[in-house]
Amino acid sequence: MARLVMKFGGTSVADIDRIRNVALHVAREVNAGHEIAVVVSAMSGTTNQLVQWTRDAANVHDAREYDVVVSSGEQVTAGLLAITLQGMGISARSWLGWQIPIKTNEVHGAARILSIEAEALSERWAKGEVAVVAGFQGVAEDNRITTLGRGGSDTSAVALAAALGARCDIYTDVDGVYTTDPRIVPKAQKLDRISYEEMLEMASLGAKVLQTRSVEMAMTNQVALQVRSSFDPPEGPFGDSVHGYGPGTLVCGEEDIVEKQIVSGIAYSKNEAKVTLVRVQDKPGVAARIFGPLSDTNINVDMIVQNVSEDGETTDLTFTVGEDDLPRAMDVIESAHDDIGYQHLVGSTDVVKISVIGVGMRSHAGVASRMFQVLADKGINIQAITTSEIKISILIDSAYTELAVRSLHTAYELDAD
Repeated sequence: MARLVMKFGGTSVADIDRIRNVALHVAREVNAGHEIAVVVSAMSGTTNQLVQWTRDAANVHDAREYDVVVSSGEQVTAGLLAITLQGMGISARSWLGWQIPIKTNEVHGAARILSIEAEALSERWAKGEVAVVAGFQGVAEDNRITTLGRGGSDTSAVALAAALGARCDIYTDVDGVYTTDPRIVPKAQKLDRISYEEMLEMASLGAKVLQTRSVEMAMTNQVALQVRSSFDPPEGPFGDSVHGYGPGTLVCGEEDIVEKQIVSGIAYSKNEAKVTLVRVQDKPGVAARIFGPLSDTNINVDMIVQNVSEDGETTDLTFTVGEDDLPRAMDVIESAHDDIGYQHLVGSTDVVKISVIGVGMRSHAGVASRMFQVLADKGINIQAITTSEIKISILIDSAYTELAVRSLHTAYELDAD
């Protein structure tokens, strides 16, 4: 018998038929003798509708009341799944964030989990009851409902698994983590295992399977995290009797991966924008006058490239921000024109960030040179580069996205046979 947290996203609980399918997945694990907590998202599209209603009610509204409204979607799903399980003869009870309780700070709309008091769930487990938990929500010190922001249900599930000493299975509309986007590269392979660090990089660089916060929490608390498909037959032979790991992708510690690939995946992010300051005075303090105001307005800067002129007096400085942040970034730099002292300011969104990721890069040379050579052979110009121990990211023209991803996927021998 094992403790297991099962999380199901919005597409997995989109209607009553899909909720019944989720119940069958839960029943399978109950019949295997496991102690089960199920974390559910709102039904697909519900949260967007709730958010829109708050905006329709008032463009500027109380964030505490916003959380009351948008958290209601998960409450509906939790109740419906509990009812469905009860109808199948399985003892189940729904739990809201304040009932457990999942304690958070008071940053409404983007709260951080401070602690989880899960003793009551453990007591119900001892009685053979399935706990169906509303994801995405918690309770602040003043007893007001809070929500956890984007990907909050994944975060709820991992945090609950950490508190209960359980493993966590994330059920979604894909059957695992792939070496790259299968829509671009049909030969992309599903990974049996991937390290926390690699998954964290892939999640932050455009992979949509898991949210960054949930991976960070799993890594910090060493929670075994598995990605599985809710659309696989629920009565099928999932998992093995020893480990319980099924045919999805296991996110785990690097030490649990016997044979490490040099490169595990190719990620891309189209939500990128480039800002270039032309002919900036090359003198001490200029960078601080550029990036200080951006930081003050909570604009995250990623890549930075500086080209000094031949006379050494001026420089062109390029950096990237999220596409949604481009208008604000341009306004901030324009407002600081006199203090910075540049000749022209140019912003564009026709760029994409391509990243090569793998823990094996720590111990193998030549990964970067192969990347650069492959792109050169395809006539693709690199506009910016950043690196870490297990990642190389480059910025290129967005028109070359598919060509670059396919070429690199083949070059690093990631294509399926």
